[in-house]
Parts: sequence; C-alpha cells; structure tokens
Amino acid sequence: MSSKSKIAKSQEKLPEVATVEAAQSPAVLDFSQTDTAPFPRLTRDDEGALRSIFRVLAPDGTTIAPDPGLENGTGVADDDALAMLRSMIRQRALDERMLALQRQGRIGFYGAATGQEAATIAAGHALQLRDWIHPALREGGMALHRGYPLWTYLSQIFGNADDTSTKGRQMPCHYGSRALGYVTLSSVMATQMPQAVGTAYAMAMLHEAPDRPICLGAIGDGATSEGDFHVALTFAGVMRPKGLGLPLILYVQNNQWAISTPVSKQTAAQSIAVKALGYGIAGCRVDGNDALAVLRVMRAAAERVRTGGEPILVEAVTYRVGPHSTSDDPSRYRDEGVTKKWAALDPIDRLAKYLILRNVLTPDDVAALRAEYDEEVRTTLVEVEKVPAPATATLFEDVYAEMPAHLARQLAEVEAGLAHA
Repeated sequence: MSSKSKIAKSQEKLPEVATVEAAQSPAVLDFSQTDTAPFPRLTRDDEGALRSIFRVLAPDGTTIAPDPGLENGTGVADDDALAMLRSMIRQRALDERMLALQRQGRIGFYGAATGQEAATIAAGHALQLRDWIHPALREGGMALHRGYPLWTYLSQIFGNADDTSTKGRQMPCHYGSRALGYVTLSSVMATQMPQAVGTAYAMAMLHEAPDRPICLGAIGDGATSEGDFHVALTFAGVMRPKGLGLPLILYVQNNQWAISTPVSKQTAAQSIAVKALGYGIAGCRVDGNDALAVLRVMRAAAERVRTGGEPILVEAVTYRVGPHSTSDDPSRYRDEGVTKKWAALDPIDRLAKYLILRNVLTPDDVAALRAEYDEEVRTTLVEVEKVPAPATATLFEDVYAEMPAHLARQLAEVEAGLAHA
C-alpha cells in the first residue's frame, strides 16, 4: 500500500463522536447543546467544526453519546482510564504541596496545573515514548507520567545536587530529560513552537512513514499572541519533507487567562483551533477537562501525523482554576465566581465518577489513591530537602569539553572566596 493510501485509510478510521457548539471564550462549558452528529475532529476546511468542542463524558461521569462500536462505548480501555486517573491524582497532590511550600518560603516559584490535569496527562498518555515533547509551563505531569522520577522532579524545584536535569541553573518547573524525550522548558514564551517544528522536520528526514516518531509542541493561550506561534504555524504548513506533512502536533491548553489577560483580549477569532485554517494545517477543539475526549483526539491526531498527514493544531479548552504561578493573585483581576463554576467541572472528579460507574473503582479506592500519592509526595519531599546544593564546580561545567585556564582560575577564586565567607 502506498503512503498516500495509508494516510487516506487512517483518516477513514476516525470514529463518530459527539459535539457541542461553544461561544468564543466560554465562561463555563455549555453542555446543553450536545448532539450525536459525526464530529470532524481533524479538519483543514470546516470552520464550523473548529468552533465546536469534542467531549465524551458529562460532569457526572456518564457517557454523553455511547457508541456500541467502541470499547466501553467511549473508545478508551479501562486500563488507560485508570492509568490517567492515577497520574492526575498524583499531579494534584504534588501541586497542592508545592504551592504550600512556596507560601512558606521553602521554594521560590511554582506553576501548578490544578484543574488542567486531564489536558496535561491525557495528551501525554496518547504519545509513544519515542515521541518528543516541547513543553510549556504546565506539562510537567507529562514527564512524570512517562517515568520521570519524582525525586528528580522535586530536586529540580529546589535546585539541589540531585537536580540532574539542570544542575540548579534553571528556575523551578524547568525539567528536562533526553532519555524521555522531554525538552527543558524555556521561560521565553512560545520559543518552543518553532523548535518543535524543527524537531518534527528532523524526525521526518530520519524516519519513514507510516511509522514515524512525532513531536508535540505545547503552549498556552496567551503565548498564541507571540510571533513565534505564527512562525511555527507557517512553517508547519509549508514544510513537506519527502512530500509528506510534518509529524507534528501543536497543542494549546486554552485555560482562558494569560496571567491577567483573558483570551477574549488575545484573539478575535471564534476559537484558537480555527487559526489552523489560515496556515493550511488541520485543527480540532476538545474539552480539556475530559480525559477520555483528550485521549481520543490526541490519539487520532498522532496517528494521522505519524503516517504522513498534515500537522494538527489541537485546542484543549480548560480553565486555570488557580493562579498563573505562585507570584500571582487572580482575585485581583477576574470573577472568582466563574472559577467556582469551573471547579465544579473538575477533571479528576469526572474521570473518577466514570470509573466508579463502570465498577472499576469504588469511592474508597479513589480516596485511597489520594492518600497514597499525598504520602508519596510528603515523604519524598522530606528526604529531598536534606540534599545539599550543587557543587561549586558545576557553575563552570558543560561549556567546554575541557575546562580552559581562565575558567579554572575563576573557579579557584570562587572556592577561595567561599572558604573565607
């Protein structure tokens, strides 16, 4: 079968799904207009579809439009759903503990993914370990889900001697792992998007369709106003190595706030996903608080770009329930009454209710998972805080293969100064 035939075949596999029309920058996702029409999840020519939102689960955990042709009526195996729930609960426990530590002055900064765990974990779960991730601030859970050690994660936040990813040189939340294909976050907004395009181009040159590794470039809604975002979309549309599309997914977590700027001030477009049309790539929009919906969309997107289809822009519509970071007080610029309504759409609760309805878990099991991960984070933290700072010599390493004389002199001066301090 030719590459073109395989691409067409992969596109034909897209299942029928449920849709709901959503207004621009919805304050709270509207579940009242759900229908069962086929949802063109990955489209490059249907503007109406790119204003709709794909979802699988209602807030009470029931399946909106169960399909008897799909596993469990949702297209997601119980093992996958349970694996995502475990990582989502673990991420929540970790974020809550880190926020408390920052308020106590024990760490300097943290950016939590509270309320966005489904958008983070489910997107990561859809990928293979050989796929690469260029993350934004709230994708740390993807690294943990892939196997990034909690010890190293916490050590990076403290910048101690066990921070093997950045050696204490980066501010907290800037994890990285070559082995896990997780590129270190840059605080300069949107720079990771052109870099993700370059990574995908290299993958396309080094590997053959229909089984190429792919690259995920993650970004927040605010960073879509940066020029690098539009540069990335331009190159994603026009670069066709070997006559095929790049193996690339550009993933936007639209949590509706760029620190204090609402998404309605970021763009006049009816959605972020609709921007795909102007660049000649495909797009889709998904309920970012619905782990099953995110997983299905991202798996379909990954299959298409892996086999040679055009890159895909995915917009996961969610909400930043907490502050932008520990340096932020959202009550000063937004209606926290809206935040409370979004909190009622908690992605962890929705997935847990689904698994309880399926008799995969009981409420006691969910409570036990919360206690288990809270204990894991707490006990690991106690030991990580005992680890000393990185050795002074690490300030001068990793620039040259062999330390030159001028850096050796500087190192000696620093060590002498510290000895007399």
